[in-house]
Amino acid sequence: MTDRPAFDRRAFLAALGSVGLGSLAGCSALGGDSSETTSTAAPTASVDADVARDLAARFAPTLYFDAAETWFPTDPRSYASDRDGETVVDGFDALDGYHATQRETGERAPEPTVFYNVVRYEDSSLTAVQYWFYSVFDQFTTNFHWHDWEVLHVFVDTADDEPVPQLYVASSHSRSVPNNEFLDPDPERPPRVLSELGSHSSALSLNDRADRFQRLPAGGTFADITNRAFDRIEDVAEIPIAYGLPRDEGARLPYVVPELDGVPVYEDERLPSVTRESLVSKALTVRSFDALSSPPTDFPARSTGLVFGPEATDERDTDADADADIEYALVPAGEVEHISEFTGPQLSFEFVVPTFAEDAIASHLTTTSAPWSQPRYADPAADITDPTHRSALAERYDVVDEPSALNTLFVRVTEAVTDADAPDGEGVTTRESGVESVLLLESDPEAAPTFGGLGVLQDVPAGEHRLTVNGAGSAPHSETVQVGDAGSGSGPTSETESSSGDDDSDSDTLTTAGVDGEIPLVARESATKVEVDADGTDRDLTALALEDDFGGRLYDAPLSGPDAVYVHRGGAYTVEVRDSDDELGAFRVNPDPVNEESDSDGDAAPDSIPSVRIDEPRTGKASLATFLADISAETAAAVAAVDEEDSGDSDGSDDSGTSDDSSGTGTPDDSTQTSMSNGQENAIRGLAQALESVAEAARRAAERAEAGDRGRADESLDTVASRLERVAERLAEAREDLPGSLSRATDRRLEQARRRSEQARAADAL
Repeated sequence: MTDRPAFDRRAFLAALGSVGLGSLAGCSALGGDSSETTSTAAPTASVDADVARDLAARFAPTLYFDAAETWFPTDPRSYASDRDGETVVDGFDALDGYHATQRETGERAPEPTVFYNVVRYEDSSLTAVQYWFYSVFDQFTTNFHWHDWEVLHVFVDTADDEPVPQLYVASSHSRSVPNNEFLDPDPERPPRVLSELGSHSSALSLNDRADRFQRLPAGGTFADITNRAFDRIEDVAEIPIAYGLPRDEGARLPYVVPELDGVPVYEDERLPSVTRESLVSKALTVRSFDALSSPPTDFPARSTGLVFGPEATDERDTDADADADIEYALVPAGEVEHISEFTGPQLSFEFVVPTFAEDAIASHLTTTSAPWSQPRYADPAADITDPTHRSALAERYDVVDEPSALNTLFVRVTEAVTDADAPDGEGVTTRESGVESVLLLESDPEAAPTFGGLGVLQDVPAGEHRLTVNGAGSAPHSETVQVGDAGSGSGPTSETESSSGDDDSDSDTLTTAGVDGEIPLVARESATKVEVDADGTDRDLTALALEDDFGGRLYDAPLSGPDAVYVHRGGAYTVEVRDSDDELGAFRVNPDPVNEESDSDGDAAPDSIPSVRIDEPRTGKASLATFLADISAETAAAVAAVDEEDSGDSDGSDDSGTSDDSSGTGTPDDSTQTSMSNGQENAIRGLAQALESVAEAARRAAERAEAGDRGRADESLDTVASRLERVAERLAEAREDLPGSLSRATDRRLEQARRRSEQARAADAL
């Protein structure tokens, strides 16, 4: 066995840099629906049976399963039946029969079988060896279903006597999620596949650590995938984009119990041999995502269980399979192609979609189909999801097309938590989430899991889509994203970049959802629902944004009609709306940091989540001026509370603030000077009163804007601007006497007040 040189990540990324964003979208990974279409530059043909058998034996993978796995690769023919003259495999027959056999024989893995299909590209030395793994059931966070077919493609060059592997492609969850791929593997080392618990998604393991997945080079060795990175997204610029094996990378991955007709599948009378123990372990399972009060933290880590190796042949180095516990039969896929259908009632997974009045439940359905009904069965190159890999094969073989122009949607899911630097209940921050989440496009029937908190959806049709993110123990997130070149090609919720490739095409796009690609979820026990009722306004509202004093902008998406966003109760927020004339409106939201109405008990989710409603949000001067008054008064109250001796005297002392401010030349904080004229200099009190004077001027500006008096409203806003400068001076004087968290909060609110003041003065609408 030869040693492969250590993989140089920086050299690899540098090489990918020349490819450009244009190939980011790659090509379609055609999955389970035979209605999907593809094209190739050349047709494929079958291979002589003996040659096919030799190739299949030469590259047959060793399979590593999770210690908690219950459904191993088996032979579906044992569960086949005749239906109207056609051979079918019924889901009830397969699932119940498999567990009945387990019980009767005591075998954990009845009839271990791997099917192979070998095709060659005509007029080329490129041949693909496919290994298909059939399991009777798929239980995962998403997309669980009767029957499960997974595949490993091994592309080899057969020009010489000794076939040389060119590319490994191991199947991920769906056509939208990038597969796990490796270019130019070691010819002397047959592939190893790490099967994900329950879902059987296939990761690759090509290093000396046989039963572990390694995304990046480490310890002088190379990574298990060579997928490209998103070099235009700073936070993930060096992370290869592929599903991998999240639990092997330290992420927590909750599983859900599938239901049929409203009850768990193991309670169905048609499955007498299936018990709760037949499914994924309770230690890794949640009853539903919304049944928990917060993301789970105590899931056990992945550990390796049974190892499967191919039956011994002359073409195979037996040392490669020394760790195998079970020997599987290697069977031509042609022997099962007579099965016309794999049947079973649809199993759905429920997604909670935030809506204005009451959250909706969007059930999506999953299914599977026979491999031989899928385009990738005859054209394995259709399953290459990484564009650099497809480009590499296209350069070597004319029969492989270059990557097509597609759209990719990217998001990084994080967790919103209270910020330790903020006053209690007045600021949040985001951190990496240790629990994987699930993404669903309203236009796509299949959901996709995140890996390491990253979510990637490939081959997204151009246009407007509704993206929903769900996580166990978290409140849901939903927003509208504009993908591709339909319409403007970008929107408030997405950052869409055109291709920088050599073909000058602008049809290849990478769209980031959320704010700069980040979507923070909130634990249900800490969530408040902000409802924005856009109906009844006299303006056409087009966008909704939300930012926290400390966490910054957390939500920014198109708006049409009533909408809702979940926020952390420990924050202090500004809700911003924009209308079709590009006018802004702003509103202050301070959720109660303690949910006194919550009926949460331990890990149980609260019976209800409190809400804050903004009815008929307006845009223009009056809205922005009212916001200025609210945030200034709020900050004044927080500052005044620090001065315990004089907190009761802060109200009503701003007599001079009632003077006409239309000239803009009056002293904006005469009340401060009055209160300190008795020699009681108090920097904190002076700051509080300066803020109150801003609030008073802002209230006056709002009243004048409401009355349609643009000129006098602008005069009042000029006064607000000058008084904000006085606030800055008072803050500098009082800073040493303020708690650090309040000082930082005041800084942030002062900056926001200045920004909103400028927007108010520039606003045309009253």
